Amino acid sequence: MKPGRFDATVLTIGFAFLYIPILILVIYSFNASKLVTVWGGFSTQWYQQMWHNEALMDAAWVTIRVAVLSASIGTVLGTLAALALVRFVRIPARMLFSAMIYAPLVMPEVITGLSLLLLFVAVGVDRGFWTVVIAHTTFTMCYVAIVVQSRLVTFDRSLEEAALDLGCPPVKTFFAITLPLIMPAVVAGWMLAFTLSLDDLVIASFTTGPGATTLPIKIYSQVRLGVTPEINAACTLLIGIVTIGVIIASVATKRREYQRQRDEHLATTAA
Repeated sequence: MKPGRFDATVLTIGFAFLYIPILILVIYSFNASKLVTVWGGFSTQWYQQMWHNEALMDAAWVTIRVAVLSASIGTVLGTLAALALVRFVRIPARMLFSAMIYAPLVMPEVITGLSLLLLFVAVGVDRGFWTVVIAHTTFTMCYVAIVVQSRLVTFDRSLEEAALDLGCPPVKTFFAITLPLIMPAVVAGWMLAFTLSLDDLVIASFTTGPGATTLPIKIYSQVRLGVTPEINAACTLLIGIVTIGVIIASVATKRREYQRQRDEHLATTAA
């Protein structure tokens, strides 16, 4: 069924509401004027000043390190959690385990951040870089588990059973058969976790400490005193990093899917 005129209009308004503000931010990051709302000509001076802003660059470096570490750890834990949810369906505590996985998805970030803060204070852990990594890993692994679980539900287990019947150990079967087939979902989960960690403000503000200020926190603290063109430049770079990462992940996923279909076609032809 073709979309009607009303559907197209609503879709256009929705996309315009989402992306026009981002487009305006990107355009005004090249504004020569110090006033962010007054166009004074094209210039890249704010990008040059941003690179020389040590506080902003330190916050950006902390953000990238936190995002990479939390996304990587969260992807490993989330993949294992997805395997447990799909493969071990008869364990008594499965319902409780599922609830613990899904809870951070619906729980307000303020509650999550405050709970982690109270936990770190109770165990006497000084807040800093690693507490932010732990906090981000806690909620990003849930998203990874959902993405990987959706792939495992439609996974053909006969391939694993064939490898096990031929004498392949379970661990080797996982790395040789299962992991390559679910890799697109794992990569998608990592990208989602990386993006969520990259722009998190609420949870990081509760769990951060001296020397671990992330870029969203730095931007928020400066915006409260007034938006500067350097902030526009920093946000534009964040948008560019996320966009490039999504494009790379999409291309890699499509290539892997094309290679899989090609291998299946060759195997069918040979048979």
